[in-house]
Amino acid sequence: MKFWQRIYVFSLILFIFTFNFAGISIIEKIHNETLKREVNRCLSEHLSIYSGVNLSLPVYDTLKRYSRNISSDDEILSNAINDYYKKYNDKNAYVEIIDGNNKSVFSNVNFKIPDAREELKSLQPDTRQYIVKDIGNKSYIFISNLININNKSYKFTYIRNISEIYEERVNEYVFFIKLDVVVSLIFMVFMYFVSKYITKPIQNLIGATKRIIKGNFSEKVEINSKDEFGVLAENFNIMTEVVEEKINELERNNHEKQRFIDNLTHELKTPLTSIIGYANLLRSTKYNEEIFIDGLDYIYKEGKRLEQLSFKLMDLILLKKEEFKMHNESIKSIAFEVKGSLLPKLIEKNINLVINDDDFELLMERDLMKVLLSNLIDNAIKASKINSEIHIGINKDKYEVVIQDYGIGIPKEHIDKIFEPFYMIDKSRTRASNGAGLGLAICKRILDIHNGSFKVESEVDNGTSVKLIFNTAKGGDSSNEK
Repeated sequence: MKFWQRIYVFSLILFIFTFNFAGISIIEKIHNETLKREVNRCLSEHLSIYSGVNLSLPVYDTLKRYSRNISSDDEILSNAINDYYKKYNDKNAYVEIIDGNNKSVFSNVNFKIPDAREELKSLQPDTRQYIVKDIGNKSYIFISNLININNKSYKFTYIRNISEIYEERVNEYVFFIKLDVVVSLIFMVFMYFVSKYITKPIQNLIGATKRIIKGNFSEKVEINSKDEFGVLAENFNIMTEVVEEKINELERNNHEKQRFIDNLTHELKTPLTSIIGYANLLRSTKYNEEIFIDGLDYIYKEGKRLEQLSFKLMDLILLKKEEFKMHNESIKSIAFEVKGSLLPKLIEKNINLVINDDDFELLMERDLMKVLLSNLIDNAIKASKINSEIHIGINKDKYEVVIQDYGIGIPKEHIDKIFEPFYMIDKSRTRASNGAGLGLAICKRILDIHNGSFKVESEVDNGTSVKLIFNTAKGGDSSNEK
């Protein structure tokens, strides 16, 4: 059963139960209160008749003594009640008087009374008993007590037809059933649309999930409400954004891994082809000193290239796994050390490396920082023209280091890819310097270890600016120190 159907059915059941319970309770309460009032009225009428008969009894008793027309107590009582009843003249009220032998003394009852008379049992002086009986299709109230004449007890019963009260209850139930059917039908129609409307956001979410399953990870749910469904939709949209971002990241990583494998295969293939080719040449030809020396030279150079490639790959692996001891060091002192180690290359191209006077200390691994700056400055030297300058700017306020050269520059379409392993903008120039496109990948990993980031700006033939931005909140955490 669908969620909207459950809401519909449960709401309908709850409404019918509640509405019927309330209606029945109200009808029964009204009936009971009406019946109670009628019983009290009947008790008052009974008392009125009983009192009137009692007051007239002494008169009839006196007449009995001086008149031969009244010969017994039964006749006295019968005449008294008959005279009173003629004055009372209520067609729905009846009176019955029975003597001690259950013989009728007076009765104006025009219907058959059942033989079982619970109201007459165990009657006590100065007490009244009443009962409601259904006789035929009518309801009657019987009120009984004892009346005495000359020390002789009679059973005095007042009877009234109260069928109207029960008929009114039946009419109320008939009306309520009709009202119940009409209201329930209206509620059913109303709740159908309400349950559909309430669960519409869920249907939107279900539709969105189906579209996501088909691969549309940018799917969004449009629910403009501030209730729980609105919050759910907002969280769902956030989730889809995160999922899409993660999938895109996985795809990028897969592309990078595939490119890494392809490039690694290519980088290994070239020197291995040369080594195998020259080795086969030396093995299959007669000894010739010139060919022999040239062949060994090629084998040596390509072997060194493979050795350098393996060292770079090992550096990448170690940088991902190893934990390093961090100490506060001066960035400027490391820059000068790197300048000294690269001085031959600077002199060879007559390049002036200028380091500004600012300085700051950073929590770092000194050797890794030297590798980072060495790679970046070495790249700047390779890209610079003869008789040019390279500037190293140190900003102590922002904890930034900028390496600026004025060389050949980097095309914009390559800037986002230069930190990928084996990525080479100019493959011929890179291989000529025994490079494999791993230097900047190592630099990026070193900067990650120091909680830093790169910002590269470049223009072809106008040089490149590489900015190192250090996050001191993380990089300066002494808890990393071993």
